[in-house]
Amino acid sequence: MADKPGPAGPEALRFVAHLLQGRWFTVFASFLVMFGAGATYLFGIYSKQIKSTLGYDQTTLNLLGFFKDLGANVGVLSGLIAEVTPTWFVLLTGSAMNFAGYFLIWLVVTGKIARPAVWQMCIYICIGANSQNFANTGALVTCVKNFPEGRGVMLGLLKGFVGLSGAVMTQMYLAIYGNDSKSLILLIAWLPAAISVLFVYTIRTMEGVPRQRDEQRVFYKFLYLSIALALFLMVMTILQKQFAFPKAAYAASATVVCALLFVPLLIIIGEELALWRKQNLKNGSPPNPGLAVKIQSLEASESKSVELVAPAHVPWHSSIFKPPARGEDYTILQALLSVDMLILFLATLCGLGSSLTAVDNLGQIGESLGYEARITSTFVSLVSIWNYFGRVFSGFVSESLLVRYKFPRPLMMTLVLLLSCVGHLLIAFPSSGSLYVASVIIGFSFGAQLPLLFAIISELFGLKYYSTLFNCGQLASPLGSYILNVKVTGMLYDREALKELARKGLSRDSVKELTCIGRHCYRLSFIILALVTLFGALVSLMLVVRTREFYRGDIYEKFRDGVEESPESPEGKLDASPVKKDVRIAGNKSSSERTNAAA
Repeated sequence: MADKPGPAGPEALRFVAHLLQGRWFTVFASFLVMFGAGATYLFGIYSKQIKSTLGYDQTTLNLLGFFKDLGANVGVLSGLIAEVTPTWFVLLTGSAMNFAGYFLIWLVVTGKIARPAVWQMCIYICIGANSQNFANTGALVTCVKNFPEGRGVMLGLLKGFVGLSGAVMTQMYLAIYGNDSKSLILLIAWLPAAISVLFVYTIRTMEGVPRQRDEQRVFYKFLYLSIALALFLMVMTILQKQFAFPKAAYAASATVVCALLFVPLLIIIGEELALWRKQNLKNGSPPNPGLAVKIQSLEASESKSVELVAPAHVPWHSSIFKPPARGEDYTILQALLSVDMLILFLATLCGLGSSLTAVDNLGQIGESLGYEARITSTFVSLVSIWNYFGRVFSGFVSESLLVRYKFPRPLMMTLVLLLSCVGHLLIAFPSSGSLYVASVIIGFSFGAQLPLLFAIISELFGLKYYSTLFNCGQLASPLGSYILNVKVTGMLYDREALKELARKGLSRDSVKELTCIGRHCYRLSFIILALVTLFGALVSLMLVVRTREFYRGDIYEKFRDGVEESPESPEGKLDASPVKKDVRIAGNKSSSERTNAAA
């Protein structure tokens, strides 16, 4: 039987409006926004330009890297703004910050403005990097709230696309600007900002929308497409380092990348078209406009009943140390002052702090081991690509293991941290080709940590204040980066470089750039990083023990009661149960509020 023709005429326009306002188009727009939110992972490519142009030593460059990590991970401001403003405002704010920060850095590196003080450069890169938190908050949090039962998968996909963004932008800048890392900074300034502005009104939280039984099937289609993109990027990265590509070849590669980025849109059109037809078949018209009114009325009634039983005067601080059960909606202070969050903080400080240090120094590590510049950029690209694989692996696999075998996500975090130790030791004791393997391991383990961290926070502390809590959860990362990158790795590298100058009879003032060549340059630093990461793995085991009973239960049960499971039931009819679902969730929130009020 031939496929039914698509909508035509005025109906086609109504379908386009339906598509742009649908949950699945929000996912597609979020994919593109997240592709532009990984500029911080390209620091290893353009940091050499900053170091040579401005004459920085390694400690100063690592200080700049710390402020980059500080901006990238301190997202409390974006979370708090998201609590009181619409998503479009969050995305526009991030867009403006991204362009301002990186455009100023480009002006400095190209000599178009006077050389700024170090503290000014730190502010520029901190503002630019902080913009990715606004993209995360606007896109990632919205998708998690729209797909609460698939949060692990959704986090893996979205953070995976961030991991690929470094390799994607590399292909684009090679096609547009050629092999000029200064122009890469310009691309980082305008491209992510333009994407956020273009899709700013299509990303929003949607309540009362029926969910599908086969959402996982769609997610896996996205996964297979993203794997194809990652493999293509990996092949092109290897080929471009082995052969001299003409500009036309770079343009062809970038064209294929852009085409693969837009293939998910075809899948989304198919899903929304099927839903559109089933809704028309049942209602004789597009989705029931009275549904939202009915839901709001029922939620208002539920809200009023809560007000009748709530105490008249409850001090805001009375329940800070009396949190609800795990999985219920914690307040911000209840979550931040809990033992579980403290354990996550320590594990993140050790794990992500060490991984960020390794990624930021990868360019200098390759240089110290005698690799050519074009080979060093291969390591950075490998980290970006395997960062992606780590993120989607931890998202999809942890979700599957959790649902099927009640395998707790904190235990997977422990295993990932142990794997990261291996990567650090391969850099501390390098051999022929070991840096390639280390790049893969560090990229994979670094990528795997973030989706696990964000999913654990959503599961333990609820979704009500998730915009703020997931940003608070990664605050330990820049602190770990400062301690391990600036105070440990940078200073030990400079000490080894000064020893080399002394052996040559030279002083620091006799050279513009402080450089160390040899296996000894990073040996002690990465032994320390391996030990710190091992400590983080042991700390995360404490969370495994504390939450073992919680993860043995059905943590998604409250999201399944009364859910419309599919736009098309086995009989080909649309189930009409979304109202029950939303009223039940509203009831859950109300009972949580009663618990907090009573405390």
